[in-house]
Amino acid sequence: MATWRDSTGTVPFADSTQPFVPLDDAPDCGPPTSGTPWKIIIADDDDAVHGISKMVLRDFRFEGRYLHFLSAHSAEATRRLVAEHGDAAILLLDVVMETESAGLDVVRYVRDVLRNRFVRIILRTGQPGQAPESWVVVNYDINDYKEKTELTAQKLVTTVISALRAYRDIQTIERSRRGLEQIIAASRNLFEPQSLSQFSRGVLEQLTALLHLGADSVYLKSAGFSAEREGEQESREFRILAGTGAYEHAVGRLMSEAVPGAVSRRLMQAREDGRTLVDDNDFAGYFRSSNLAENLIYLHTRRMLNEVDADLLQLFATNVGSAFDNVYLNDELTNTQMELIHMLCELIEARGTDTGRHVMRVGEIAARLAELVGLPERECQLLRQAAPMHDVGKIGIAESILCHPGGLSPEQFELVKEHTTIGHRLLCRSRREALRAAAVIAQQHHEWWNGGGYPAGRRGEDIHLYGRIVALADCFDALANRRVHKQAWPLPQVMDWLYGESGRRFDPRLVRALIEHRADFVAILQRHPDPA
Repeated sequence: MATWRDSTGTVPFADSTQPFVPLDDAPDCGPPTSGTPWKIIIADDDDAVHGISKMVLRDFRFEGRYLHFLSAHSAEATRRLVAEHGDAAILLLDVVMETESAGLDVVRYVRDVLRNRFVRIILRTGQPGQAPESWVVVNYDINDYKEKTELTAQKLVTTVISALRAYRDIQTIERSRRGLEQIIAASRNLFEPQSLSQFSRGVLEQLTALLHLGADSVYLKSAGFSAEREGEQESREFRILAGTGAYEHAVGRLMSEAVPGAVSRRLMQAREDGRTLVDDNDFAGYFRSSNLAENLIYLHTRRMLNEVDADLLQLFATNVGSAFDNVYLNDELTNTQMELIHMLCELIEARGTDTGRHVMRVGEIAARLAELVGLPERECQLLRQAAPMHDVGKIGIAESILCHPGGLSPEQFELVKEHTTIGHRLLCRSRREALRAAAVIAQQHHEWWNGGGYPAGRRGEDIHLYGRIVALADCFDALANRRVHKQAWPLPQVMDWLYGESGRRFDPRLVRALIEHRADFVAILQRHPDPA
């Protein structure tokens, strides 16, 4: 008869008829605790083994977490439990159940079929001759082998502690591995050309993803924001660029208005120290770019950040710091290019005696229209860059025609039409995406939805969407502002005219978007007025 020994004597273990703790009366886990319990699967065809195992371990805690017991009395039930509970830490597995090798078959299933390399498998046998230890350890991927006769209560506790430590460390390594994979993936995205606001949103998303690695991450709720301040003047305040959770609606506001004092003080501490701070439930990141712009990133979580979280976040912060410099450099190059484009295009417009911010407004209007019809942000930014060049071909038209007072003769108008093909010819040779988009726009922004435009008489969706967008943006701005040959129209008159041209000159979907969101476009006109 196999026995279970503890310090008080011998308690029948296997084929005994003496009383034991009934299975239904043994608690499945200890009292409630802040940590998720460790899952222990007990697989044995003897109820006594289940009862005594639970009795010995019922009040056991490891790192503040109790045990949660799951019971199986056959190999089939064990396979089902392990498949359903992939986060089980330990499998206490009997070798002989419905067959002499049932437990060994379960080991093969767990490791080879379920591909579960994490659960610690402890074989327990009352018949060691059926599965000799030396043979089993070599041929099966188990973590411990115990004869039931040698397992006192203390040795069972020691075995469980050892297995839980191993499981914890393997999970830590796995979390680090997954975290590093995410850092690599995130870094690849972060270094792509993008705006500062895009970048800030991306950083918050990636930080949240990094903190969703733990087994109890389903309880995690995070809130964070990214703020920016340019220049060295102490009087300038940080303004929020992106936000999640409680800070989602704070975008655009000053940090002093939207952020609790304790959070602001923590961020100012990070700024004073010149480094990122990670502790308890908070990530306070401070980043200073080479052009002296300063950025703060704050993230708060409902669970405590452990050492693995802190290490991953510090590593991620290093990449974020480099990426901030990259974003600012990209912004500087983009802004320089846009200034040159605006200056060139305004100079070309001035040849026709039209001066002002027309080309800049057309870029902004086109980008907003693109956003409203569902184009991705990258293409919206592309239109913002390319749309101002729609009339670049006028550089090849004589000033005597561009500045001609009154109406043009049919012959003169035919010459003016050539600015579309001239612009396309100038721009299409470039390999730059923005200039190639501008070439299409220059060629097609005078085509009409009904086919009555020029230079090719394209109609409907045969006109590139970029051309259709800029055609509407160009006319809207020209009508709403004073030109050399006309006064600015009142906004209701502009909207009525555009509505009347829907389906004739313009794509009806675009006209509808502009009219329904007219406030957005009026705001663009107000932000970029012509000089007095």
